[in-house]
Amino acid sequence: MVDHSKMKLGRKAVKTDSRTLKLSKYLSAGLKPAPPAQDWTKGIDSWGMMLNDKLGDCTIAAIAHAVQVWSANSGVRVTVPDTVVQQYYEKWDGYKPGDASTDAGGSELDVLSDWQKSSFEEHKLVAFAGPTYTNLEEVRQAITLFGGVYIGLSLPMTAQKQTIWDVVPDGGDDAKPNSWGGHAVFVPAYDSHGFTCITWGQLKTMTVAFWDKYCDEAFALLSHDWLTAKGSPEGFKMTELKADLAQIKK
Repeated sequence: MVDHSKMKLGRKAVKTDSRTLKLSKYLSAGLKPAPPAQDWTKGIDSWGMMLNDKLGDCTIAAIAHAVQVWSANSGVRVTVPDTVVQQYYEKWDGYKPGDASTDAGGSELDVLSDWQKSSFEEHKLVAFAGPTYTNLEEVRQAITLFGGVYIGLSLPMTAQKQTIWDVVPDGGDDAKPNSWGGHAVFVPAYDSHGFTCITWGQLKTMTVAFWDKYCDEAFALLSHDWLTAKGSPEGFKMTELKADLAQIKK
């Protein structure tokens, strides 16, 4: 039986900012529908815990997993060392080694804002934009166009021992959102049945029903590495996004 009960989480309560770009604004009317399935994980056989079995650093671990996906699909796969993952957990989430009280996780919005300002090692974030997480077409477009989507989940206790994350009917308190806690993951694949994220060193599939009940934030990440290798996606209004981004930075 799968048992994730000893694993760490680390996503703090959802934070919002009215300045956050909305992905829908930049999807052109002529954009083709997202394909029935997309998978950017092919050929990657090792993911790494990224310390998320020992620390509540999921907001940073998910970034490191995103870098693996992007690099593997645009050249040579890069796996960020644990020392670097911890460095950014300290820098962006305030962790102080040896002080357990500071191992308190982080906010996705804060982490992405810091990443955009200062980069994650040499991996730069051009921008991030929020698909409406309840709009699965937007989410699938984000995965297809940008190699994945960075999401937040309010995990139930029932998720601790499921091979595939799914809604447990009549699960009582153990099935309530956030009864286990908040978790950040990177989602680089989907099909008609659900979505696949990377967490605790492995791929983890969740059903659409699970997403609908427990996902509560999502961000499309416009990686400099990905855009350099793939170019600006057809049907995406990149010029308009960059203009809006410049206004925010003023």
